[in-house]
Amino acid sequence: MAKSGRIKTIQSALERGKVSCTEITRQYLDAIHRNDHLNAYISLTAETALETAVAVDAKLARGEPLSALEGVPFSLKDNISTAGLETSCASEMLSGYKPSYDAFVWEILRSANAPLLGKANMDEFAMGSTCETSRVGGAKNPYNTEYVPGGSSGGSAGAVAANIAAYSIGSDTGGSIRQPASFCGLVGIKPTYGAVSRRGLIAYASSLDQIGVLAQSADDCAEVFRKIAVHDALDMTSLPFPESAEDAESSGTVRIGVAEEFFDGASSGVSNAVRDIIRTMEQITGSSVSAVNFPLLKYALPVYYIIACAEASSNLGRYDGIRYGRPADAYDDIDDAISRVRSAGFGAEVQRRIMLGTYTLSSGFFDAYYVKARELKQIMTYKFVNETLSGVDFLITPAAPTTAPKFGEQMSPVEMYLTDICTVTANLTGLPAISVPCGFDSNGMPVGVQIIGKKFSDFKLLELAAKIERATDRAFLAPLNGVNGMGVSL
Repeated sequence: MAKSGRIKTIQSALERGKVSCTEITRQYLDAIHRNDHLNAYISLTAETALETAVAVDAKLARGEPLSALEGVPFSLKDNISTAGLETSCASEMLSGYKPSYDAFVWEILRSANAPLLGKANMDEFAMGSTCETSRVGGAKNPYNTEYVPGGSSGGSAGAVAANIAAYSIGSDTGGSIRQPASFCGLVGIKPTYGAVSRRGLIAYASSLDQIGVLAQSADDCAEVFRKIAVHDALDMTSLPFPESAEDAESSGTVRIGVAEEFFDGASSGVSNAVRDIIRTMEQITGSSVSAVNFPLLKYALPVYYIIACAEASSNLGRYDGIRYGRPADAYDDIDDAISRVRSAGFGAEVQRRIMLGTYTLSSGFFDAYYVKARELKQIMTYKFVNETLSGVDFLITPAAPTTAPKFGEQMSPVEMYLTDICTVTANLTGLPAISVPCGFDSNGMPVGVQIIGKKFSDFKLLELAAKIERATDRAFLAPLNGVNGMGVSL
């Protein structure tokens, strides 16, 4: 895979002595302050970043080569634990909370001397599709600040698109990396479930959550993914990545499937851009395109939301003002205390999903809803893997049915949930999926194409994404001009 993008550009400049890591880190931090209006960060970790930069500069002064990602400033979504540094999940419930341990991905990146600029804004507890449920207010889309960056990893997407982070680590439960990547003109990958450890990720829905990457290009995504896709013996859901998978680049004719069900409800701007890129792939990348079907897609959203909300109800049960969260000042009894803590600490969307999940898990409804949803999830996985994907290498769909809505537009819960229709299947099946920029709508807002692959085909997905970028002469990627607007020429 060709090496290009922000990460290699920054590391090349560091190794050539064109700029110091301390200088470039300060420039990033200055740029974050200059772009406060984007609201991409919840908290900054300037001291941590600069300490790392000093260590990188000392290594360069000794003439030692840089390892992967070393010296490249990045951001972490605010639901990824950082010992001693606030991790709030964009919620009042965890405002001021500083974990006592690091998430596994942060352990890896910290050991790699990657300067952490800060914790990126997000929808509260990763529940939302616009980033507007955050306790600090929503992040803005750098393409046009009248529009949202998507959710729940909206701050991560906004930071990378504005180049106030070289890349960002996010999480994806039903599309929370791929949808904001689509809205902000980025590449975003949700890996195979288990390929990246979830240890230290504050859980929303444990069977669906997956840590992944948002970056400016497929090459950048591959650089980061290669580093964090490490088996973690302390995470029971972590899976060893097959040794041969990283070297398994796509060769010969790539077989692409197109399921029309995923285009139902897509706007004309999105549908046209995705179909154009499919034709480009067929003509230039040596891909064969065939029609496939996934009639069970109509059940994907109800199955997803039943399971996700049920697991959220269970996972967020610990936030009671005793184990986590600020205790109530005055209360009549323990039930009243917990009710007061949760009413004050959780926003409306989180409360809605907890109540939906509690309802589906309650006596009399457990079998009717949750058990049926789990059974249908198994059927959907079998059908998708063994029928829809049986004769193809990848499935191509829109990453989202529309481009970014305007900031402040009041969407009903149903309208918000419908934005996940194209992405939830990859989470329900545990398969890898990636969003790649493929065009713009009539308002000049980015459109993303989603590629879904087979289990542990993550590197093949990244290779195909890089081929799309080359086939389109990288026309739909955010411009790479060194460190944009930061006063450092690379």
